[in-house]
Amino acid sequence: MYNMACGSAGLCAGLHAKEDIAMEKAKAGSRFFQNRDCEYFPCHTGIPEDELNCLFCFCPLYTLGRKCGGNCTYTETNIKSCQNCTFPHRRENYETVIGRFDEIHEVVMRSDRIEA
Repeated sequence: MYNMACGSAGLCAGLHAKEDIAMEKAKAGSRFFQNRDCEYFPCHTGIPEDELNCLFCFCPLYTLGRKCGGNCTYTETNIKSCQNCTFPHRRENYETVIGRFDEIHEVVMRSDRIEA
């Protein structure tokens, strides 16, 4: 079939295939990030430097308290400490972290209702 927008049959499909590949690379690239220039890098032990994902440097799961799924502890003054947690920094946990945004949203909404 001839496609007027692309100018010829097949050309359009080839262009869209390249766009799809570029989009997949962009998506994959947004799942992992390292900032080796950070003064704290590497900030956690127990994970190989090449696998340390800085994307969630400030963990979005923090607000979930003990239910965050990581290895958190609490200080004597009841402050949550994530010092020994590598959960959000592991490449394979990206989907799990993103998948919990609805829970985070619920916590924020409850907090906003209490403050209002």
